[in-house]
Amino acid sequence: MGMKGPLMSSSSRNGHNRKMRRTFNNIKITVLCGIVTILVLRGTVGISTLLGLPSPSQETNPAMLEDIERILREIRSDLDPDSDQEVEYSSSLSNSTETVKSNYTLGLKITNWDQHRRNWLSFNPGFSPDPNKPRILLVTGSPPNPCEQPIGDHYLLKATKNKIDYTRLHGIEIVYNMAHLDKEMSGYWTKLPLIRRLMLAHPEIEWIWWMDSDAIFTDMAFEIPMARYDDHNLIIHGYPDLLFKQKSWIALNTGSFLLRNCQWSLDLLDAWAPMGPKGATRDEAGKILTANLEGRPDFEADDQSALIYLLLSQKDKWLEKVYIERSYYLHGFWGGLVDKYEEMMQKYHPGLGDERWPFVTHFVGCKLCSSYADYPAERCISSMERAFNFADNQVLQLYGFAHKGLGKSKVKKIRKDTANPLEVKENLNLEAGLSF
Repeated sequence: MGMKGPLMSSSSRNGHNRKMRRTFNNIKITVLCGIVTILVLRGTVGISTLLGLPSPSQETNPAMLEDIERILREIRSDLDPDSDQEVEYSSSLSNSTETVKSNYTLGLKITNWDQHRRNWLSFNPGFSPDPNKPRILLVTGSPPNPCEQPIGDHYLLKATKNKIDYTRLHGIEIVYNMAHLDKEMSGYWTKLPLIRRLMLAHPEIEWIWWMDSDAIFTDMAFEIPMARYDDHNLIIHGYPDLLFKQKSWIALNTGSFLLRNCQWSLDLLDAWAPMGPKGATRDEAGKILTANLEGRPDFEADDQSALIYLLLSQKDKWLEKVYIERSYYLHGFWGGLVDKYEEMMQKYHPGLGDERWPFVTHFVGCKLCSSYADYPAERCISSMERAFNFADNQVLQLYGFAHKGLGKSKVKKIRKDTANPLEVKENLNLEAGLSF
């Protein structure tokens, strides 16, 4: 999509304005620096010395220090917004010359993080990594306010209980966040500043696993084969054909992915984030994403489309360390799964993780916490209830109980009490089939 005439003239005007702004700021900085020099001299040799008068005091004037700090703050705040900090996204996937520019960053640039982590771990041997079982931190969350629909809070609680069960069974730590850490990164984008903060605050953690609040573990026995990813830093569910041949906006799903705690990941987050600030930046970025990704509706930039665009437009920089997983359901769309649970229970057993017994069932588009959704609320509620109970049965059976039906919250006893509970415990297995 070529740039039209009016956009060209606007670009030229913007370029002229930037030059004028730079010139003005340079003059302003020169004048302000001159003032700083005078203030420094006044505080050190004294204004009286400069004028040949006796000096009443050699002590530094606190007011002078405040003046200097104020001026330096003014200099920093008035620096050209088109400085080296600016990030530019250009549309390299089509003939478009549209660009989105953003000064946004997730924070101060971190360098040599891998060495910093190694040093920290060497001084904290209690956190020495286990090569056979890397430390994983599951991260999820929800908005700080109550859901617009009361039923939404109920199912957020069920989804949280489900995640707690899975992490407890598999020795994974969990963080549930309800705070907006960055006012610019709202909606889809809240996960990025959170993930970065957690990486830096927890050098002992090897992998950060993000999971949306509307995703439910439905295979409580399956474990991610972490050894498979020794040479990769991002694990994400997707379809290579949709990504590379069709450039589809749904080729990957960012509702459930793992990111290694390393310098590469920090750099990826830095490159990913500039399309996220709400307002004009996100709106303009959305236009570029819609123009370049197959099937994408016209709406503001979202984190999933931005990641796909980034990986496609900078393949040489990122793709070598990305593992696109499709052998199991790190993300499984709920629509084609929830009505097949009874059939799965008859034919298969937990621990498979694929279409036979999906690892994760993700309720994309249900939005039970909002007043709008892409699917009828009744359908979403009944489906989430089935998914939760399908997973919950795998936990309850360890204690001799199960739900009376996948659509029912009440439970029934499925095993008689025994005077030798430890003998029974030895025979319990999460991978055992469910037949209640």
